Amino acid sequence: MNRLSGETSTYLLQHAGNPVDWYPWGDEALARARKLGMPIFLSVGYSSCHWCHVMEHDSFENPQIAEFMNANFVNIKVDREERPDIDDIYQRACQMATGQGGWPLSVFLTPGQEPFHVGTFYPSSDSYGRPGFGSVLRRMAQAWKEDRPGVLGAAGKMASGLAREPPAPSPVSESALDEAAVNLMQMADPVNGGFGSAPKFPNSACVSFLLAYRRGGRFSAFAAKTLDRMARGGIFDHVGGGFHRYSTDARWLVPHFEKMLYDNALIPVSYADAYRATGDPAHLETLRRTLDFVLREMRSPEGGFYSSLDADSRDGEGTYYTWTRQEVLGVLGRTRESEAFCAYYDITDGGNWEGRTVLCNSASPARVCSGAGIDEGRLGAVLSEGRAALLEARGGRARPGLDGKVIASWNALAVSALASGYKVSLDPRYLEAASGCAGFLRGRMLEGGRLLRIRAGGRSKIPGYLEDHAFYGCALLDLFEAEPSPLHLEGARAMADAVLDGFWDGRDLFMTSPDHEELVARPASVHDLSLPSGSSASASLFLRLYHLVQEKKYIDACERILGSRAAQAAENPFAFGNALNVMSAYLRGVIEVTVMDAGGRAAPGVWRRHLPGAVAVRVSSAEQLDALSGVPFFEGKEFEDGSAYVCRGRSCSPPAATPEELDALLG
Repeated sequence: MNRLSGETSTYLLQHAGNPVDWYPWGDEALARARKLGMPIFLSVGYSSCHWCHVMEHDSFENPQIAEFMNANFVNIKVDREERPDIDDIYQRACQMATGQGGWPLSVFLTPGQEPFHVGTFYPSSDSYGRPGFGSVLRRMAQAWKEDRPGVLGAAGKMASGLAREPPAPSPVSESALDEAAVNLMQMADPVNGGFGSAPKFPNSACVSFLLAYRRGGRFSAFAAKTLDRMARGGIFDHVGGGFHRYSTDARWLVPHFEKMLYDNALIPVSYADAYRATGDPAHLETLRRTLDFVLREMRSPEGGFYSSLDADSRDGEGTYYTWTRQEVLGVLGRTRESEAFCAYYDITDGGNWEGRTVLCNSASPARVCSGAGIDEGRLGAVLSEGRAALLEARGGRARPGLDGKVIASWNALAVSALASGYKVSLDPRYLEAASGCAGFLRGRMLEGGRLLRIRAGGRSKIPGYLEDHAFYGCALLDLFEAEPSPLHLEGARAMADAVLDGFWDGRDLFMTSPDHEELVARPASVHDLSLPSGSSASASLFLRLYHLVQEKKYIDACERILGSRAAQAAENPFAFGNALNVMSAYLRGVIEVTVMDAGGRAAPGVWRRHLPGAVAVRVSSAEQLDALSGVPFFEGKEFEDGSAYVCRGRSCSPPAATPEELDALLG
């Protein structure tokens, strides 16, 4: 066992038995490199990363490669989920040098942490014109010994390129959103939905932006189509619920099989948005099945949520999630109903991936029922019963590995997703889980007003980053809308103040606080990629909080952040999806008036969609506000039938008498 054996990270522990003399990132490794004048080999990855596993098996478990690494480098392993700051710095270096990034990230550094060669996955040996990892190691060791001045010069130039000045702010305008929407549609796949070709990622923030875009039409229709195709494709786990990380093809058919907590927290919010906009029950079903997966398989006994499920199991990549026709019929029996199940989910003798089937749906219910000879009204029950039977059978298979660490920011996203799920479904399980997770973060991961990032092995560690505080603040506001406790509002305000005090320099936001470990650069959280940036999340927190408490410092910071992103977001919307949503909210000035039912529950936030005794109305213009008389924040009134209104946001307005009258008044 090497020096990683004392760590709590699942990813680092996976490498604790390698013959490589790995160090965790820290003073010991960095001091050794300086003392011996040795270069550093830095490997960054995460526990559920398939190609990280491949590189480990092919290279880091190879005794000859390990011997060379140990003799010529100080070797450091980093879990990118624990240390997003280190990952961000060297991913940017990789993108500068190669035009792309990813994991595993492989970086050669000077003892002063400056990168001089950067790449991602390397095969074990030279192949197809690509250098193998052994060749790269020998070349870097030789360069360090024979041309150190040249190496140091190149490293210094690359390090200087990591410094960042925030762009000058520009106005946040509807024209910027129009340009962003048009540019997104130029990337759109009109046949399959989503953006670009393969591999295809959900990018739910961009979908939500187009869904709510003011011009609607083809923009919102494309967003709804994307969500429909994702839910029908193999990227969605039709048996167990939840989404895999991305599709390896353009059709959403064959996924990369890992499941991340953040995907299964971000994607449901888009389905909630789509359900509000369209009322399509299929969107609500996808949301529910995703959140049910999270509650069933990702929840820790403490009330938090684990970070990920691996792409691989003992039986290989994807085997846990895929089926042969014979396996399915062995579970369901050979009946007309099982034939309908197979037809609906494209389960054939030949399969659609390496002789097995990734369940997906491309057939219409009418065609399936006609072909199988069953009543169409029975199909829903057939599918539900079949999925339940396969899920039970799947439980007997070798399960993918679980990364049991709890990450503050990802858990905050889960709180937001569960709160959104509650508001459109009224399922009390979601509100209970959201409230429980928020309480867990407050009780186990908040220390001296600042969050810690990681909880693993029964202890919390690593000072929280910008995203941890910003996501948690937004989550508390989402929870406040569903469960209006002053505790949530006060907690959100404390997180906003922690962001301003610890990560804001008056012009821009940084990922780390000033008292954080000094690195080769201080990273700024700018782009919305697989996760929203800490900057856009902070802007959302400040905007929403300003509308609640009317403190000018919040709107000032929000406007500065959005202004510094506006031009970039218009030109490159794919990297600023969440920022675009915040800009849209800033320009709309969204306010919600929610009518509670007689039991004190909030109606689902469905645009002009009624429940008995309840309606949720989104007020989106000054004219609508002027049509109503202003009342103080959070004033409430009961109706004769026992329902009530609650106002949230700026001074907003109650129904004159009944929910129906308010709906009519707002047109």
